[in-house]
Amino acid sequence: MPLLKKNILLPFTFIILFSCQTAKVTSTKNAEPLLSEQLGNATLWFQKSAEMEAAYLQAYGFGKMLLAQKMDTLSAGSKKPAVVLDLDETVLDNSPYEARLFLNGETYASETWNEWCREAKAKTLPGAADFLHYAKELGVEIFYISNRKNLVFESTLENLKALNLPDADPAHLMLKTAESDKTERRNRVKEEHEILLYVGDNLTDYSEEYAKRGNNLGKDLVSQNKKELLYNFIMLPNPMYGEWESALYNNNFGISDEEKIRLRKAALETAK
Repeated sequence: MPLLKKNILLPFTFIILFSCQTAKVTSTKNAEPLLSEQLGNATLWFQKSAEMEAAYLQAYGFGKMLLAQKMDTLSAGSKKPAVVLDLDETVLDNSPYEARLFLNGETYASETWNEWCREAKAKTLPGAADFLHYAKELGVEIFYISNRKNLVFESTLENLKALNLPDADPAHLMLKTAESDKTERRNRVKEEHEILLYVGDNLTDYSEEYAKRGNNLGKDLVSQNKKELLYNFIMLPNPMYGEWESALYNNNFGISDEEKIRLRKAALETAK
């Protein structure tokens, strides 16, 4: 009799286990579209809002003021002046790529990103071209330091040339060859230049100090360095993606989509 009960229970045990596995697969399958859906408002804000346009124009306008001020105070015998800029969501507008992800229910993948880069269709962001040409008129050299992979170097350069941006040449474009840390590339620029200003949509476009953010998600570092940042770094808004997001995931983008969604919800604050 005990044997009979055991045999009877086996099919039910299998069904329960199978159902759990099925639920797990379904959950994984449904997580990516849900994560992608959250790109919608951010991408719409970036592409369509007058507030975004005003924010970029204001940031680059402030950059022009800082550059002029710093050029006036350069001492005799100084190294050649330079500015260092990130590319994506700093000079180049890649929101069409984000829109594709949203409309297709997908999330970032290096394959689709590289395909977009090879199209060389990105436009300039508000104020960027004006700032770059103004810098060039002042005699400032321009360096583009981006974490695009070196395999899209030629198409990225093609994109910059098509937009008639200054210093769009191999000597002034530095893409990622090994690591995301931009310190070594910035140091190469510093060998012969005095960097007057940095521009980017991530704080690590200024310093790698902001790469690992603790429980405060980096806000404490901004508070500690606010005077230095105000004078040396132009911070541009990017609600679509960035290191602000990886900070929510304890600097680990490799976690599952389900876990990303859970951590996003957990990070939200409600009135107390």
